[in-house]
Amino acid sequence: MTDSPDLTTDTQESGSPENRSAKTRQLLGMKGADVKGSSIWKIRLQLMKPITWIPLMWGILCGAASSGNYHWVLEDVLKSATCMLLAGPLLTGYTQILNDYYDREIDAINEPYRPIPSGAIPLGQVIIQIWVLLLSGVGLAYVLDRWAGHEFPTITVLAVVGSFLSYIYSAPPLKLKQNGWLGCYALGASYIAIPWWTGHALFGDLNPTIIALTLFYSFAGLGIAIVNDFKSVEGDRALGLKSLPVTFGVPTAAWICVLMIDVFQSGVAAYLMAIHQNLYATLLIFLIIPQITFQDMYFLRNPVENDVKYQASAQPFLVFGMLVTALALGHAAI
Repeated sequence: MTDSPDLTTDTQESGSPENRSAKTRQLLGMKGADVKGSSIWKIRLQLMKPITWIPLMWGILCGAASSGNYHWVLEDVLKSATCMLLAGPLLTGYTQILNDYYDREIDAINEPYRPIPSGAIPLGQVIIQIWVLLLSGVGLAYVLDRWAGHEFPTITVLAVVGSFLSYIYSAPPLKLKQNGWLGCYALGASYIAIPWWTGHALFGDLNPTIIALTLFYSFAGLGIAIVNDFKSVEGDRALGLKSLPVTFGVPTAAWICVLMIDVFQSGVAAYLMAIHQNLYATLLIFLIIPQITFQDMYFLRNPVENDVKYQASAQPFLVFGMLVTALALGHAAI
């Protein structure tokens, strides 16, 4: 009688908590993802890093709120959902794949499990996916301009500018990420200012005050961007990239990071007080306090080991602070 294969062990292993965690991380594009035996579509999704879509989609929501013209009717809900599709899966997906494409050498050192350095997907297919997402994003931006009745294609211009910024952030010869300050601010503005402007423009008139304030707020985003550099110190140093942790050392860069986050959020709270939005300013201050607490508990003590834990615990307070600010601006009709 022929022995049949023992499937018990394989089934248990595939259903183990570690396996399930690795597969979940793959679908979200998180650190520690598993690419072994995965379908090409799961790998494509992993490249797009869905976990990174959320801040951009939130920025669209903040822009809609700051316009003061968003209403809970079906058309506005559909507009905002379409704009989130633009900001998240399409253009953030494009940005993440582009970044991985140009970072494949450094990822081979820092994060060899990623799809490109692991060889899980051919480079030709990566390039095709980049172009499909980019062209789809710009096309959808034009549709949104028409839907909003814009005479000037504001959203299309923002999509093109944001996409170009993503390109020069990752690609030579400029490769802004080689410069710690420029790269981190470009990343911060991409996550705060540009999606905010897009959401605001979809429902209202984008004005200099909103542009200036969100660019100011983006310095807090610069601090958040620095957090991402601590996991790559070894590879950045090996390839000569001047990230802030490499330039100033890990302890000093950690202090620069938290000060940027706290000081510029506090500056926004002061502005809200200046325009007599005192309740919203107070709420924003209350949301800054837990961030300072988690900075002391986790980040400043060991930024390399605790970067993910710090972001998971503190970042929700920052993004809710953005929404509080947006509601204040909409209430004040700025």
